[in-house]
Amino acid sequence: MPAEDYAHKIQQQLGETWLPRIYRERIRKLRTRSYHFDNPNASARVVIQHTLLGVELKIGRRRLLCPDLATARYLSVFARIGCSDVAVPYDITKISHLADELESSWYRMLLLVEQEARAESARFKGRLHGLLLAKIRAEIVEAGAGTRVPEFRQSTKQRTS
Repeated sequence: MPAEDYAHKIQQQLGETWLPRIYRERIRKLRTRSYHFDNPNASARVVIQHTLLGVELKIGRRRLLCPDLATARYLSVFARIGCSDVAVPYDITKISHLADELESSWYRMLLLVEQEARAESARFKGRLHGLLLAKIRAEIVEAGAGTRVPEFRQSTKQRTS
């Protein structure tokens, strides 16, 4: 069976938990701000570090300061995928729950790759992994990252006395 068929089968098995679907249906419907990764590299090692200055997301040799652990976890998923622009929820209380969902989707996808292609070679699994990453990246780019600064809707009703 070709790698494309395996990729489609894995996407079907993930269903509601397919990472771009979570992004499109749960994250993009919220008020968000866009976040830009300079020189995204899906093959770079992504590590969350706790330093004296706070939480840092280390992507390859670059270090990005994050306001909290939830934001670092959230961004780490997209850094592993190799996305250049993503939407980050403006409401910080929602980021932790969304980070949980995104991480679960990511690791479940990796497990399904191993499970479905267990009889295949490591090279084939690597190709399958690359196909899935490209598909996820394309769907996230299609959904968009939104505006750089969130829109603030303020009611400007004035009383006429």
